[in-house]
Amino acid sequence: MITRILTGLIAVASVLLVSCSPYPEHPNRGPKSAVQPSAAQAEQAKLQAQQEAKKRAEEEKRMQAQAEQKIIEPVHEREVSPPDKPTPVEPKRFDWPTAKKVPGKEGVVLSPYNNMQVSIRNEDGTLIPSHTLVSDPTYPPSEKKRFFVP
Repeated sequence: MITRILTGLIAVASVLLVSCSPYPEHPNRGPKSAVQPSAAQAEQAKLQAQQEAKKRAEEEKRMQAQAEQKIIEPVHEREVSPPDKPTPVEPKRFDWPTAKKVPGKEGVVLSPYNNMQVSIRNEDGTLIPSHTLVSDPTYPPSEKKRFFVP
């Protein structure tokens, strides 16, 4: 009989102990306001919010790029001021005069501008080939007096 009483006492004690401990409620049951989100759920919500923010930012950038492509800026003509000093441009002349050979003297010609004798040798002493355009050394380079070697 003692075993029966002892078994009954153990059963009553275990029922009392189980009824005193908190029972975990299922998260899907009951009103949502009563359920507190866990730390993992809060982190997941933050990540989703960040991803949505990135998507919105990318969408805004794409929309701006499309809008910029559609905008056609008016073309303004650029005002060009004339240079301070005009650069001297050598006229393209094909009618330069040809010098005349000095009889009996090789490498010397008569200038067509002033009939003075001009040497047509290079610095190394070789003759300048025929039909070459050379400057007359008796005039300054700014005057551009040139002639063809005969």
